[in-house]
Parts: sequence; C-alpha cells; structure tokens
Amino acid sequence: MTDLRRLLCTAAAGLAALASAAPVEAQSTAIVNARIAQEAGPPVRGTIVFQDGRIVAAGADAAVPVGATTVDAGGRLVTPGLIHPYSQLGLVEVGSVSDTRETNMEGEVNASYQVRDGLNPASVRIPVARAEGVTTALTVPSGGLVAGQATAIDLAGAGVLDMEIKAPVAMAITLGEGSKEAGGGTRAGEFDRLRSLFRDAREYQRRQADYRRGAIQPLSAPAADLEALLPVLRGEVPILARVRRRSDIEATLRLAREFSLHLVIVGGNEAWQVAPALAAAKVPVVVDPYANIPRFDGLATRYENAALLNQAGVTVLIYETEEGGPRDLRYAAGQAIRYGLPRDAALRAVTSAVADAFGLEGYGRIVTGAVADLVIWDGDPFDFSGAPARIFIRGREISRENRQTELRERYRTLPPSY
Repeated sequence: MTDLRRLLCTAAAGLAALASAAPVEAQSTAIVNARIAQEAGPPVRGTIVFQDGRIVAAGADAAVPVGATTVDAGGRLVTPGLIHPYSQLGLVEVGSVSDTRETNMEGEVNASYQVRDGLNPASVRIPVARAEGVTTALTVPSGGLVAGQATAIDLAGAGVLDMEIKAPVAMAITLGEGSKEAGGGTRAGEFDRLRSLFRDAREYQRRQADYRRGAIQPLSAPAADLEALLPVLRGEVPILARVRRRSDIEATLRLAREFSLHLVIVGGNEAWQVAPALAAAKVPVVVDPYANIPRFDGLATRYENAALLNQAGVTVLIYETEEGGPRDLRYAAGQAIRYGLPRDAALRAVTSAVADAFGLEGYGRIVTGAVADLVIWDGDPFDFSGAPARIFIRGREISRENRQTELRERYRTLPPSY
C-alpha cells in the first residue's frame, strides 16, 4: 500500500510539473536593442516583448522576461509588418493563364462571391511578397460592377483558415470607365444600377417572408447577392470603390452619403482635385504613387497625388498595381515620399492606416496588445538599399526563402560550358 501511495504521489507531482510548464507557444520572445518605429516622430530605442502572437510590452522601459528568447536587432529599425490594401495574392498565379486566375465571376453583380473559397495558400507569390516585409494583405475580387467580397489574410499559415483575419473585409465595386457597360453604357446608368441594388436589398430585408412566397415584385439581383449587401448598408463592411475620375469620385461620395456607406476609394487618380470633400467625409484613398500617365478616365493624374491628399487631411493608403505588385509595396511608399508625402504618413499608409480603414484590430502598430507582425530592417525599408533582416508573423519567425531565392541559389554556380 505504501508503494502504491508513493507511486500515486510521484505521478501527481509529474502531472503538476507538466501543468505548470509553459508550452512552446507561450514562451516569450524579446527583440532587444531595437529602433522601434512610431506612428509619428523618430524611432524609440528599446525592447519589444511578445507572447502567444501578441505584443505584451514595447518601448524604452520594456523589460526582458526571465527565460525569454532574445533577438538582438543590433540597433536596426523595427516596424509593424506591411499591409497591402488591394491585392490579388492567392488568387492569381500567372496573369496570362486563365486557369490560374480566381479573381472574378461572370456577370455584373456578384456581391455574394467570396474569394476566400478560391484562395490558394500555396501560391508562390505569397512568400515572394512576404520576403519584402509584407505580412498582411487584402485579397480582392475584380470584374463587373459589384465584384464581390474581399478577404484579409496574414501571409503565413498552412491553410486559408490559418491565414484568414477577416472575411468579408470589404465589398469591391468598380465605377467609371471600367464598368460602364454594366449600367447601359453610361456612368449615370451604373450609379442608377447601384442605387437600385441598395434599395432592393433594403426591401428584401423588410419583406423576406413575402420574397419566399413570391408575393413581391422582381428585385434587381438574386437573394444571395441582396443578402450580402446588407452588412454594407449597415456600415459594417466598407465599400471598396475602384474609381479614378474627379466626377466619378464626387458621384461616389454622393452615393455613400445617400446610403450612409463606409466608403474607401481605390485608384483615385484625380482625388487630389476633391481632397477637401474627401477629408470632410473621412473617406480614405488607396493611391498608386507610380500613377502619372493621363488617361480619359483620369487626365489629371500626377505623382503628387498622395502628398496633396495627405496635406488636405485625407487618410492615404498605398498600394502597388503591377502584376507582381505586393512585393514592391515598400518601394511604392518610397515613391510617395519622393514626391512629398511625409515619411511618417508613408509608414502609416502601409501599416496602421490600412488597419484602421478596414477594421483590422490589433494590426499595424507596435503597442501592447497588438498582433506581433514585425519586421527588422537591414537599412531603409523605403529604399532599394534596405531589406528585411528578420520577419515575424503572429509572433513566429518566418523564413525569407521563396521561389526566387531558390532559383538564385540553383543557378548561382553554373557548370562549365563545353
């Protein structure tokens, strides 16, 4: 009996020890000797401590917990991971091959279309963008008047559910030259079509029982699309409106005011011309700082667009529109700085401002409680001379290897030619 009691006591002590031991995921990591980027003002020298994917302390007074894993930043700059506000990461592999494109459905109104169901976590483009400091992205459908629902993802994870942050994060629409055919060939027609959709969505919400009995006049879209528009009309999901021309931006502002929409403009080539109205309406604008070629849908396009919007008090977000765009997000921010956007505003335009515009709570800042998406930079992040030295997503260090680095190493030493 004594031996049995001793055995039970030993087993109990072992279980207690296991219970008190912190799992690997719960151990703290501290980035020391860092220059911590601020939303405004110069970086602060200090320490960043994170645990379970969240920052638990940051700043000059942050202490390193006993037993924490330490990462010496060596005096380098540490910023939040960059956030791309308008991409097709995971949806497009080879732009010219239709079988690798999952961006749009047929038809002009696809509000119920969710790109998350077609997202490819194994896309070779994701590690390439991640290696350049992009840790989070909105992946957005395209095509038609109402393209569908965008999804916000972290660029790490074994599957879509591992990567997903928020879905839907926005409802994508296209206005102006890109979708005139949707409204009978005129700009006025496409805005009229949108008004009909929004009114019918409200009617559908009020009279769903009548709709199921067929005791209601035909509506302008199927029930699934009208249902998907209801969170938009409640202001819970932003409208991400791709629009370039001044007159189209003004018409979009009127539409948003009429239906109390949470609006974000993307493109906005002539947005600088209506900057005071955008600032008054508190509408963020997603800008391509490389856009400067006049077109009939934006004759007044100019490099200083981001700087002029920021000067007027508009919240500026930055994106890159080229086929491999997300990887070059930091260079786009550098281009905006070159043409007058203050450096602080440029950093916010690819971090905290994006998070705020789309309700990504805990993203884009190095503060207590924030998600531990962090980049240690070897040099200036907005210059070709700089590059990420170490990358953390949700507190886990992520390799910078990708398809391009693998090819570089494969062909670094070529066999002798004969």
